[in-house]
Amino acid sequence: MRLIRGIHNLRDTHRGCVATIGNFDGVHQGHQRILDQVIAEARRRGLKSTVMLFEPQPQEFFSPQTAPPRLMSLRDKLIALREAGVDQVLCVRFDERFRSLTAEAFVKALLVDGLGVEYLVVGDDFRFGCGRDGDFAYLQQAGQQFGFAVTDTATCEVDGERVSSTRVRAALCDGDFALAERLLGRPFAISGRVRHGDKIGRTLGLPTVNLALKRLQSPLHGVFAVTVTGAGLVDQPGAANMGTRPTVNGTENRLEVYLLDYSDSAGGSGSGDTQRTHQDSLYGAHLTVAFRHYVRPEEKFADLDQLKTAIRQDVDAVRAFFDMPTV
Repeated sequence: MRLIRGIHNLRDTHRGCVATIGNFDGVHQGHQRILDQVIAEARRRGLKSTVMLFEPQPQEFFSPQTAPPRLMSLRDKLIALREAGVDQVLCVRFDERFRSLTAEAFVKALLVDGLGVEYLVVGDDFRFGCGRDGDFAYLQQAGQQFGFAVTDTATCEVDGERVSSTRVRAALCDGDFALAERLLGRPFAISGRVRHGDKIGRTLGLPTVNLALKRLQSPLHGVFAVTVTGAGLVDQPGAANMGTRPTVNGTENRLEVYLLDYSDSAGGSGSGDTQRTHQDSLYGAHLTVAFRHYVRPEEKFADLDQLKTAIRQDVDAVRAFFDMPTV
């Protein structure tokens, strides 16, 4: 899959395509149906299947503090689009200059001159251009003028309701990971690179891996049963905390994961020293954490002893969820 970063990097080789436009946050079942439609039409016409998306997402540009939390980082979104079979992605920088484009300028600069779109798939509620003056009807008129076809997308439903990123967030907020998985077509997961933390877990005898979260807000907060994949791990059970760590007066959202029996699976003795050695081997690795079960909300405890007791109880709850023996 080819990634085109910015309108200024469009070249003649990118022209001639079947395209769709959107945020594609989560690349859920509804998005996947759109992508299937785009890819099938592109193959039928012998053209490139193309997705146009925006960074930051428009709501993040207009209201960064109140925008919905992302379901996916840009990196994970691009991986999902590649795995779906998309040929190329145009990532447009959403800034003041771009948001000031009229609907007419948007169509001419991007769809006609930039990508040479021959077939466009969008939702019938799609709006674009300065003042949101462009809509589906406008695109149909522009298509007749410039020679490209426009079609809307079929509604995708799960349990009788439309699939959307908003509905996925609601399912996550309710701790309904089974529904989230049905909406996404896979378990909800967050990926990131393991970075150095403040090592408080080690002082408690419960060392964790800390993942960098490249997003303004997190769609989840609390303690969860998770599985971890990457750096030689495959669905490794773990107990995760997503939040600010109020007991130690933290302010930054973090994802911290205690890997259950990781030292044993890595060939160690299970002792604290051995486990710390194995945890250290993961620094810099890219891991994917899949959320399986909600345990409890994040809490502020009076001291580290109470926090340690709570974490051990969390670990026992996670072991019970995975039907693992207590140690």
